[in-house]
Amino acid sequence: MKILNFGSINKDYVYSVNEFVSPGETIQTSNLKTFIGGKGLNQSVAIAQAGSEVFHAGNINIKDDYIKKELIKWNVNIDYMEEVDESTGHAIIQVNRSGENSIIIHGGANRVFESDQIDKVLENFNQEDILLIQNEINKIPEIIEKAKNRGMTIFFNPAPMTKEVLKYPLSLVDYLIVNESEAKKLSKNKIDFDEIIFDLKRKYSNTSVLLTLGEKGSIYSNRNEYFKCEAVNVNAVDSTAAGDTFIGYFISCLSKKKEIKDCLLIASKAASICVTKKGGAISIPNHKFVI
Repeated sequence: MKILNFGSINKDYVYSVNEFVSPGETIQTSNLKTFIGGKGLNQSVAIAQAGSEVFHAGNINIKDDYIKKELIKWNVNIDYMEEVDESTGHAIIQVNRSGENSIIIHGGANRVFESDQIDKVLENFNQEDILLIQNEINKIPEIIEKAKNRGMTIFFNPAPMTKEVLKYPLSLVDYLIVNESEAKKLSKNKIDFDEIIFDLKRKYSNTSVLLTLGEKGSIYSNRNEYFKCEAVNVNAVDSTAAGDTFIGYFISCLSKKKEIKDCLLIASKAASICVTKKGGAISIPNHKFVI
């Protein structure tokens, strides 16, 4: 079983602030740090840090070759990364004193995938292999459909959530991984978590749903199983890569045939360690410190 992540790659500009900037307001930052990130890259790093091999298919600008070198250090396979003329995607991230974040994303190279590039990558993967995708790249519906035709197991994290997601072929997705905000938008703004799960299962009956709730834990449901997992309480410093860490660890554990309950527990522990450190990919813990 191989794991492929068709995902974004960003340069993250992280600004430390007391409170998020309001409309019409100008504020000072106490600190600025630059990292490499993006939900796609972070999730690939999390899978690798969890002890699984992951192939990352993504685009960067031809001048940002250093990103490849960093991914190699994290044991992420870069065979399917491409260098393009478009600028590497980037994110402007505010982190407040409570460790919460607010993010603006510029897609750049993440939004220039072509059909022939997709075909070239997917021809190396087949039935029982895993595909992970987020919503920071273009041609998501095409990638889903072509991967499903190859018999791959598809994990989709619709982040950032956009109205276009509602038009995606979500019925082809095997695992839908959503946070509270994304889940509410997919379930017509239902509030109760069990109602959200029920509605998503009604719409996508063949899809397993994983609802991540931050400090409130997580819920997993499929046709025959329902699990709630409590979060690990820690003093959060930066939650930027917490969700990505959870997702990467969950998929890695699942690929190793671990029980769902154990996958949730390990993913929760990894995410709790992640939020005690600042940054994106660099805050994701190695499995030696988690399991």
